[in-house]
Amino acid sequence: MTAARVAGNAFDFTPEDVERAAVNLDPEPIREHYVLVGLRRYPPKQVLAAMTGLDRADFTTHQARSILSRLGYGVHRRGQEVPRPRDPAMADWPHGGAEAAALEPYRGRYVAQDGLEVLYGSDSPYDVVRWLRKNGLRATVWKVPATTEDAGSFNTW
Repeated sequence: MTAARVAGNAFDFTPEDVERAAVNLDPEPIREHYVLVGLRRYPPKQVLAAMTGLDRADFTTHQARSILSRLGYGVHRRGQEVPRPRDPAMADWPHGGAEAAALEPYRGRYVAQDGLEVLYGSDSPYDVVRWLRKNGLRATVWKVPATTEDAGSFNTW
């Protein structure tokens, strides 16, 4: 549990509060900072506002990042963190395996991808397109193969 004062109000937060707030929250586009909750990236202020019911103007991004970090969530800056492959054999892959590592949590799901960045993922391509339109964004939408065999380019020699 993490105790914090936000906009003059005292709160006791738990990781469950974060999960509960994010479960039905449609992530907004990431501008600079994000927090990773499950497979999704959210603006920290979006999550903290959902947890507290406060207006986002009542607190800073720094406060939101600090609280979420103390609760054990990874808070990052967009473009600063490049996923690294888990398997050293991927080092010879395109982008040093960074793209494969970024896509791994989305196996079998549809994604909106811009460069190496996964903007949004869902089980439905319609949800992905809806999210892009809602946020005025353009990106490549495709289904990440569930297995290497599904990708159609797996060689065993």
